[in-house]
Amino acid sequence: MPGTNVAISGLGAISACGNDLTETLQNFSAQKRNASKVTLFESSLDYPVFEVKNFIPLDPSAMRTLNLTFAAARQAVNAAGLGSGFGNLRVGICLGTTVASQLNDTDFYRQYRDKGSAPMDSVERYLKSNLSKALAQFLKISKINLCTTIVNACSSGTDAIGVGLSWLRNDYCDLVIAGGADELNRVPLDGFGSLSVVSKDLCAPFDRERKGLNLGEGAGIIILEKESVCRSRGLTPELFLKGYGLAADAYHLTAPRPDGSGLEQALGQALKEAGIKPQEIAFINAHGTATKDNDLVEGRTISRVFGTKCVFLSTKGYTGHTLGAAGGLEAVFTCLGLREGWVPANAGFSNPDPEIGIAPAKEKTQIMGNYALSTSLAFGGNNSALIFEKN
Repeated sequence: MPGTNVAISGLGAISACGNDLTETLQNFSAQKRNASKVTLFESSLDYPVFEVKNFIPLDPSAMRTLNLTFAAARQAVNAAGLGSGFGNLRVGICLGTTVASQLNDTDFYRQYRDKGSAPMDSVERYLKSNLSKALAQFLKISKINLCTTIVNACSSGTDAIGVGLSWLRNDYCDLVIAGGADELNRVPLDGFGSLSVVSKDLCAPFDRERKGLNLGEGAGIIILEKESVCRSRGLTPELFLKGYGLAADAYHLTAPRPDGSGLEQALGQALKEAGIKPQEIAFINAHGTATKDNDLVEGRTISRVFGTKCVFLSTKGYTGHTLGAAGGLEAVFTCLGLREGWVPANAGFSNPDPEIGIAPAKEKTQIMGNYALSTSLAFGGNNSALIFEKN
């Protein structure tokens, strides 16, 4: 059913920028950046991170990534009017992650290396920590048509939403819970540190003096459903998912292709699927990691495709780079921008980079238009894009 219109009936987000949508919007408006030294684990790297604070797990026995997922999903489900259950709807769950719960077993390996044996608790936790399956159990959804977890580096959340769109358009499901989640973890912090792309200061996406990324954590979840199903439940949808594009340029293990051709291809696919022209995009929520290469390539590609007058920003200045959660969170933030009619200032930006040639939003900006774009660039040359519409 290629012509199926896909509505967005619920949004949920938790990050250092806010434990719910209301708090997130308040901090966006105030340009508040909640970064600090990591407290979740010991680290010799004295770098700022965007850690979720004042967070009470909904399931104390589950791993942190799962609890972040549960928190955002509970918000989205309630917003969609599904708090009492899903009835006879054919439900799909597609979530993206990178850290998940697979990197929480260093103590197990250390003890196994030193003593030749170790308790199997971490293995059992890992086997119970498939995000999508765990969320189905948490929400007590018995009728699951499709249940998949996407692991595709930093585009995981975006690709999970794109897969959910495909499921609905091909009539595999009536409703899909999609998005991404990840927790802060020592392994990626040390790993990005070894690549020399972590900043000792607060990150400054697209700024001339940018020094690298800050890591963060969180979860962003959206409820997708066929418009006909949404209306049959008595809802009048305001937001829609209109297009998804994916292209892999396979240029380098970690660096983006310098000419941005992979990203441009993904953008072209998303625009074609949405049936709109570049000039119809009201604003772009860019990947914007604040690393030298990413921002240079992405900024130049945005300028080439959308022109030098386009409104764009990176919300990573408020959340840090949340890895597999980034695409989910930024999809939610893009929807919020359309719904509220404004986007926040690009946090950390003050100096235009002449090599990029365009500058992000310097202040809270009112939005005119019905379409918005969210992009994700990932290790391995993955480039993904989502286009949303406000009715």
